[in-house]
Amino acid sequence: MKMNRREAIKTTAIMTAVYAAGPTLVTAVDPAPPSGPFKLPPLPYGFDALEPHIDARTMELHHDKHHATYVANLNKALAGQSSLGGKSIEDLLKNLNSLPEKIQTAVRNQGGGHYNHSLFWMMMKKDGGGEPTNEVKTAIEKSFGGFSQFKEKFVEAATKVFGSGWAWLVAGSGGLKIISAPNQDAPLSQGEHVILGLDVWEHAYYLKYQNRRPEYIAAWFNVVNWDFVRERLANRANNR
Repeated sequence: MKMNRREAIKTTAIMTAVYAAGPTLVTAVDPAPPSGPFKLPPLPYGFDALEPHIDARTMELHHDKHHATYVANLNKALAGQSSLGGKSIEDLLKNLNSLPEKIQTAVRNQGGGHYNHSLFWMMMKKDGGGEPTNEVKTAIEKSFGGFSQFKEKFVEAATKVFGSGWAWLVAGSGGLKIISAPNQDAPLSQGEHVILGLDVWEHAYYLKYQNRRPEYIAAWFNVVNWDFVRERLANRANNR
């Protein structure tokens, strides 16, 4: 459909106003997320806390958009499932096969995304990194021979994830092991207890590192929250 000159000028003016308004106008017209039992947890630090290793804009989009979408879609999937309203995300993921078949895939994907990211934010901190100490160091040495050997194997697992997914360090009665998983599959659904994990979806690093995943992985080791990893290791009996 063709526009006359007056209409073209009017359209240009409108679009100019939209761009000038910036994010505020875009946010104002975002639809409200579906209400439900699950909420987006706040980041335990500012968007810029992990600079320069992970940039503030990536953290903002990753948390406020990607994680928020998983929460909204999980609540949408659970709408009308009154018997599931009081269950924790851990209970849902541990018992996927017991859920109504029509929502199993949604809970696996959206619930997994919510659970994985909720842990991921806690696994990083400002001025983190370095090598672990105490029980974590002992467990890593026992299972891998030393921190450098562990890091080499973890980097390899994270680098080789095809497409989108995660690399995980999990703890069990036999010690620690490294696994990878596609998409938002949560190791919890397979009975695994995560103590550390790395998101290698492109949205986790693309703004700063583009397609250079190995650079992102190397940078991420500078923000690992080993104190939280220690807590997860100590609480592995709860498998949550």
